[in-house]
Amino acid sequence: MRLLACLLLCATGAAAQQRYPVDWNKLSAEIQERFTTLLQIDSSNPPGNETKMAKAIQTMLEREGIPCKLFALDPARANLVARIKGNGSQRPLLLMGHTDVVGVQREKWSVDPFAAVRKNGFIYARGASDDKPDVLADIMVLILLQRMHVKLNRDVIFLAEAGEEGTPSVGVDFMVKEHWPEIEAEFALAEGGSTLEQSGKVHHVLVATTEKAPRGVKLVAHGTAGHGSRPTPDNPIVHLAQAVARAGTWQTPVRLNETTRAYFQGMAAIAPPEEAARYKDVLDPAKLAEADRYFRDHDPGHYSILRTSVVPTIIKGGFRRNVIPSEAEAELDIRALPDEDMTKFLAELKRVIGDPSVEIQPGAAYRPTSAPSRLDTAMYRALEKVGRRLYDAPTLPSMLTGATDNAQLRAKGVQAYGLGPAVPAGEGALGTAHSDNERIGIRAVEKYVEYLWNIVLEVSQ
Repeated sequence: MRLLACLLLCATGAAAQQRYPVDWNKLSAEIQERFTTLLQIDSSNPPGNETKMAKAIQTMLEREGIPCKLFALDPARANLVARIKGNGSQRPLLLMGHTDVVGVQREKWSVDPFAAVRKNGFIYARGASDDKPDVLADIMVLILLQRMHVKLNRDVIFLAEAGEEGTPSVGVDFMVKEHWPEIEAEFALAEGGSTLEQSGKVHHVLVATTEKAPRGVKLVAHGTAGHGSRPTPDNPIVHLAQAVARAGTWQTPVRLNETTRAYFQGMAAIAPPEEAARYKDVLDPAKLAEADRYFRDHDPGHYSILRTSVVPTIIKGGFRRNVIPSEAEAELDIRALPDEDMTKFLAELKRVIGDPSVEIQPGAAYRPTSAPSRLDTAMYRALEKVGRRLYDAPTLPSMLTGATDNAQLRAKGVQAYGLGPAVPAGEGALGTAHSDNERIGIRAVEKYVEYLWNIVLEVSQ
C-alpha cells in the first residue's frame, strides 16, 4: 500500500507539472526585474520602513488582479497579506517572507548595497540572500497561480511581514495576535533552509524543521568602588572576567532531537568517507565525545546544533582607568535547544560560574519555543520529492542555530518549514546573509522560484 501511495503521489505531481507548464527561460527577465525592484528599496531595520516594500508588492500583485490587504501596528511598518482561493477541501498554505533587512556599513561594501549590482554571476545587495529571495518567490508563485488559473484544493496565502530582524512586535507577533484568521494555515514555507551546491551541482537540500531559541542573559558583577591604585578582592571587573571565562568555556551537555538525529543520519549517507564516519560517530554514544571535540575545534555549526550554546558577546565595565567601578556587566547570547528547561539551565550556569557576587539576569524571550515540524507530513514528503525531481538531490531536515519567525507559527500549531536558494560550496548554509557584500547567484534566484512553484503545486493539487 505504501508503494502504491508513493506511485500515485508521483503520478499526481507529474500530471500537475504537465497541466501547468511554465516557460522559465521566458520568465527570466520578469523575475530579475521584480527582484531588482525589491532590492533597490532600502528597508534597513532600524528603522524598517517596510511600508515602502508593502506598497511596491501591492502594486505588483494588484496589477495581476490579486487583491491585497495591509495591516500595520506602525504606519511606516506595514505587513501585506494576499490570498489565492482554493476549493477549501484542505487547509491553507502560508508563504512568508520578511521585507526588512539588517543595516549596512556602506564603507565596507565594494558596491552600493541598494543598487542591485550584477557582476561575476551574482547580484550584490543587502537583502539579496536574507530575505528578499523568499519575498520574490512568493510574489511570483501567486502571480503564476493567478495567470494560469490553477485549480487549488487549498488557499495559498502570502504574508510579506515586517520586523523579522529583531522587532517582531510589528510583524509576525502583531499578525498572530491581532489578525490570525488572515494567515492561519496547515503548512507554512519561509526562510531558514538552504540548497547546498558542490562543483556547480546541488548536493543536498536542507529544510529547517526547528530552530534554537534565543535567550539573552546578562551577568552583573557587584563590588566596592575605589581608587585604581588600591587593589580590592571584590573588584567587579575581575569577578566578571572570571565569570565570563567560565560561562564561555562551559561544555554544555550534548543532546540530539528528531531533527538533528535525522540530519546526521542523512549526512552520513551522502558525505565523503571521513566526514561520513564522523557523522556516524555522533549517533554512537561511545564515539560521540570524540566527534564533539572535533566539531568544537573545527566546525562550530555542528558543535552548536548538538547543545544549548553559551557565547559571551558584550562586556561593559568602568569609566576611568584609575577608578574601580562598583559594577560591571556582560551579555551572553544563549541559543537554547527547543526542549531546554531554561530554569534548570540557568541554575546550572550559576553553579558553573560559582560566584555569589555575580548576578544572573535572564532577558525576555522574544520568540517562543515549540515542537519541531514533523517529518511525516504531506508537505515534507513534497519537499523530498521536489528536491529529488528538480535537483536530483536528497532533502534533509535541519535545526537552525539562528532564529526565524517560523517559531511563532510553530507555536500556533502550524507545520512550518524553512527553505533557501542555492549557495556555492564554501559559503555554508547561511550563505552571505548579514555580511558585507551580501549576494546571491543570478540563476539561483530563478531556480528558487521554480523550486517553490513545484512545491506549491505538489501540495495544493
